[in-house]
Amino acid sequence: MKKLYYALFFFTQAIIAQVNYLLPNEEMLISFETVKGKKVMLAKDKNDKYIIYRYGTKDKIELEYPEKNKESWKKFKYSSYMRGNGTANEGMDLNYLAFVNKGVKYVIYYTYTARNSSTEVGVKILNPKTDAVIANVKGREKTWKGNLIDFRDNKFIGVDEDNMLYD
Repeated sequence: MKKLYYALFFFTQAIIAQVNYLLPNEEMLISFETVKGKKVMLAKDKNDKYIIYRYGTKDKIELEYPEKNKESWKKFKYSSYMRGNGTANEGMDLNYLAFVNKGVKYVIYYTYTARNSSTEVGVKILNPKTDAVIANVKGREKTWKGNLIDFRDNKFIGVDEDNMLYD
């Protein structure tokens, strides 16, 4: 009986210790796991008061950006490129959502290429002055939830005027 008690105790403690990446007043826009088991989430207030990026482990949010206010929407820029007609035309659908925090550019990406029917997801970390890749945090495509394409018509997120592509 003692073993069962300890097992239940440690199980409930593990559940309590997990960090909540989505608050009750928020809805998830994008979510996925990285290949190294970290979590990426982009959420917004249900009343569009703010948008927020969260990254970390199940136990700790390592990066939360930006502040939760109406100005947060202006901190993100969307860019994309689409070429249809499948493999005959080497079709592709490239989608990026970028922001700069403390002198570092973060780019959430979802890309599809018809040539090899591959999808890649993740977060690229770049030098904002040169756009040189500092790190590419690859995601697990099967864990991806949400759709960056929705930002094409989002009235709060700005479109990158240079339509920067990050591949």
